[in-house]
Amino acid sequence: MTQAMATETPIPPVQTAAPAVQTHNLTRVYGPMIALNALNLIVNRGDLFGFIGSNGAGKTTTLRILATFLAPSGGRAEVLGHDVVSEADAVRHIIGYMPDFFGVYKDMEVTEYLDFFGACYKIPSAKREKTVNDVLELVGLIEKRGALIGALSRGMQQRLGLARVLIHDPQLLLLDEPASGLDPRARIEMMAILQELQRLGKTIIISSHILSELQTLCNRVAIIERGKLIYSGPVQGVRDQMASGQIYWVTVKENPVHALELLKSRPEVREATQVDRQVKVTLQDHDTDPGFLAETIVGGGLKLTGLWEDELGLEEVFLRVTRGETQ
Repeated sequence: MTQAMATETPIPPVQTAAPAVQTHNLTRVYGPMIALNALNLIVNRGDLFGFIGSNGAGKTTTLRILATFLAPSGGRAEVLGHDVVSEADAVRHIIGYMPDFFGVYKDMEVTEYLDFFGACYKIPSAKREKTVNDVLELVGLIEKRGALIGALSRGMQQRLGLARVLIHDPQLLLLDEPASGLDPRARIEMMAILQELQRLGKTIIISSHILSELQTLCNRVAIIERGKLIYSGPVQGVRDQMASGQIYWVTVKENPVHALELLKSRPEVREATQVDRQVKVTLQDHDTDPGFLAETIVGGGLKLTGLWEDELGLEEVFLRVTRGETQ
């Protein structure tokens, strides 16, 4: 008697969503100059991604290729699973690209300007008024809806440029120096808008020279020099990679010279120096528990008045990992 064999229904493989951006040996050549040299980059969906590099490093070239305005000389790039060359039309509908310098029609009113671009994206006229008001509300320009663009400040024009790239509700924003030339208050306001956009689910790539702001704004960064990728990953990752050891500052009520001698005697300390009345201590490695610092000071008969970690800033990291070379 033959027993029927039960057959199991095969389980289909789990389909994982493509990254927001992925490049494969992306290359761009201008005559004898290599602007991008086999760039391999991944930006995850939902990232607020900082793209860092000196002038001429290849940042703008990369963004222009991703925006389909420039064809690569070699390699390829994908945006949300779409090839930027063979599927350029699909890419243009899901991105918003804001160049570092963009023209505006200064004799147009704010709403006229946005309505024009809404029509270019074939947003129905019945829906455009609400769409325009929504993006103006988002960028904080709703009260300027009837103003002439030429009467707006530089910061407001930058926000209007951001509103323009949001008009068709793109999933990915490519922003090339969006805070360039803005005063400190306008920069802060722009960064707050970008954080809100990330909260709403947008993926954002932002290039900027203001590294101190990217340090707190972005969850991941890439550093590029002469068209080559030097680092890509979490902000803290590049700090840890470049820091030779944990750095702490110690202050005591009196006799910092004695505090320096006590700390230098500890095997966990790689280097200790006195700066004014403070002691700067570099530990041997990242795994060292800093608790011994307070124990050493108090055990040595001194009164500890301050102890804090000195984090390596993104600007210092950038200076360490790059050579200042341009092309």
